[in-house]
Amino acid sequence: MLAMTARADSEGRMSPETASATDPSVLGWMRGFPPPPEKLITQPDSNYFSFPKLRWSVCHLREFLPTEQVSRGLEAPVPMPYALDTGIDAVSFTPLGGNDSMTWKESLTANFTDGVLIIHQGKIVYERYFGCLDETGQHGAMSMTKSITGLLAEILIVEGALDDSVLVASIIPELSDSAFGDATVRQVMDMTTGLDFSEDYADPEADVWLYSAAASPMPKPAGYVGPDGYFEYLQTVRPAGAHGARFAYKTVNTDVLGWIISRVTGEEVTELLSERIWSRMGAEQDAYMTVDGKGAPFAGGGLSAGLRDLGRIGLLMLNQGVINDERLFPAEVTTSIRAGGDRAKFAKAGYDSLRGGSYRSMWWLFHNQHGAFAARGVHGQTVYVDPVADMVLVRFASFPTAKNADIDPTSLPAYEAVAKYLMSRVE
Repeated sequence: MLAMTARADSEGRMSPETASATDPSVLGWMRGFPPPPEKLITQPDSNYFSFPKLRWSVCHLREFLPTEQVSRGLEAPVPMPYALDTGIDAVSFTPLGGNDSMTWKESLTANFTDGVLIIHQGKIVYERYFGCLDETGQHGAMSMTKSITGLLAEILIVEGALDDSVLVASIIPELSDSAFGDATVRQVMDMTTGLDFSEDYADPEADVWLYSAAASPMPKPAGYVGPDGYFEYLQTVRPAGAHGARFAYKTVNTDVLGWIISRVTGEEVTELLSERIWSRMGAEQDAYMTVDGKGAPFAGGGLSAGLRDLGRIGLLMLNQGVINDERLFPAEVTTSIRAGGDRAKFAKAGYDSLRGGSYRSMWWLFHNQHGAFAARGVHGQTVYVDPVADMVLVRFASFPTAKNADIDPTSLPAYEAVAKYLMSRVE
């Protein structure tokens, strides 16, 4: 099996040679009928999502795990207009903490980009595909799934179907004895719950891996005595600290929120997402979401979708619920999200690249001059919305490490530079 270490330069940039050498088309993963053993990536291989294999796996998640469809319905897609801008590649910026400038085009390689889309004033001005992805493919959204789950919850709140001030146990009695029972729905949505749960992906003993084992749809190993599925695991989470005291990013919050949404509506998250958004926004492709062994969708990170369809999600957030001249949800939904969460509570989490930011309804707020906000996922996934620039930027990536803190220095200033460039073009 190929072993490869991603190398960074003195300013933390990943080597372009590493990105090129680990391109799935170069490595030849899963090529051949059948592929040779050294090129196989399969579910029994516990490393199928390790680097560099993840550069192929992010586009093929349904080949490893069972999934549920998020249907786009039977109507024809609504195409988005194009006004491609060749000047974007040359836009330059200085990475956070760095001294030397970098161009937008250079940043795509540095960030192991698989697909990137920029929409300005309702038109696609930039679109490129790399690695495992092309325009017909779907890519793992990772924790951007959380933001869509949060969006569904906000819609229900604005419509009066969900009260964010009530305790979780009042909706899901099964969670009464867990850490979630005496948390409010809003505390779950803003991740200010006090939970004994470690989400350090670099720690093989972290709780997130126990959670993954419980959720795995594969047969449990001999002697396994832990919880089976998302819902059983969530009932075992114990408290640590007071609810409402600080922001702490923990995926289990989103899966509780997905359970709340399903209990309130009587529909799975996948069904509600299709009904309220995917089948109405002119999507080009169905999306899909991974499920556990009992069929519960992974509301915290299981979505895979096409690049342009996530661009449509970004447009809905930018235009406050309107797309293709049709309103899909009330403007108050995005008003609530854009207001952001408690910045003091967020600051306690210590995100150096997100200083001054906040978190609300599973969306990240930057509170910069443009009021930008984003859906974010591990390994570099982003839907970045800039209301002042009238811009939506979507990026799929397969960055070697999971933490966005490793990719933010060459991503966040790049987004701001492109926004300023696009604004200058219309002045």
